[in-house]
Amino acid sequence: MRLATIDNGTPDGALIVVSSDAERCLQAGGTLQQAMEGWPQVEPALRSLAGRLNDGEGEELDHGRLLAPLPRAWQWLDGSAFPQHGELMQQAFNLPPIETDRPLMYQGLSDRFLAPRADAPLPSEADGIDFEGEYGVITDAVPMGVTPEQAMAHIHLVVLINDWSLRTIAPVEMKTGFGWVQAKPACAAAPFAVTPEQLGEAWSGGRVHLPLHVTLNGQWFGSPNGREMAFGFHDLVAHAARTRDLVAGTIIGSGTVSNADYGTVGSACLSERRAIEMIESGAPQTPFMRFGDHIRIEAEGGIFGAIDQTVVGA
Repeated sequence: MRLATIDNGTPDGALIVVSSDAERCLQAGGTLQQAMEGWPQVEPALRSLAGRLNDGEGEELDHGRLLAPLPRAWQWLDGSAFPQHGELMQQAFNLPPIETDRPLMYQGLSDRFLAPRADAPLPSEADGIDFEGEYGVITDAVPMGVTPEQAMAHIHLVVLINDWSLRTIAPVEMKTGFGWVQAKPACAAAPFAVTPEQLGEAWSGGRVHLPLHVTLNGQWFGSPNGREMAFGFHDLVAHAARTRDLVAGTIIGSGTVSNADYGTVGSACLSERRAIEMIESGAPQTPFMRFGDHIRIEAEGGIFGAIDQTVVGA
């Protein structure tokens, strides 16, 4: 089942169910946030609408009106679950390894997620503008203290995210010990949130086993696969819920998708490519983004739709 949110002039938009070919839709009533809050009661009706779409019903989908699946969320928690990415950063910047067996995670801005085709307004090119392609999940209400096995049952939707980052600000904020605020502006999300079974064999072990195709200004940048997470999404959910409940509609991200064979598959963010260049030649050659630059991020097969954005001056 594939869900989306269409712009109806309200902050949270209107929930729709989308056909498998992404050409037709049916109104579901309410919002995706409301659906997550009442998922056991709402899911059968949504699946009934999906069945009707499969039978040929539905109106034409206006892709230009699609918002992020959750245009605003109660909570956005982003992990860093790909070890290769962290190892490259440590090597490039001569940083000590982080001595922990726990997942890495921070709490980010959640009061808005940019639409998949919306411009990304940012204040200055000097801030080190970077994209980060990653997968994410949306949960229902998760009780405190769940195990990873129990957490899997609370993952109802999988999404694709561009976690915008400002790289020259990030090190300054990290040194304070209080985490990121200015370095992490609003993320964007691909238009379609899909149920895990919709991914078929690509959903395994709490991971999305699909390449993430990234093009920058029309040029191939990378196609790393989501399968190399050190922690699956069920592990990340359980980690986040260790000392608190998670509200319905919590979004949890994987962090930048990164693979051990980065020399072949490329990267999903500029910072990683620059780190590789520093390791190989002593200095980065790839610049950060400038106003007018364009990024496109799409999983293989297009099941989530595409993130297709241009950076503009705020």
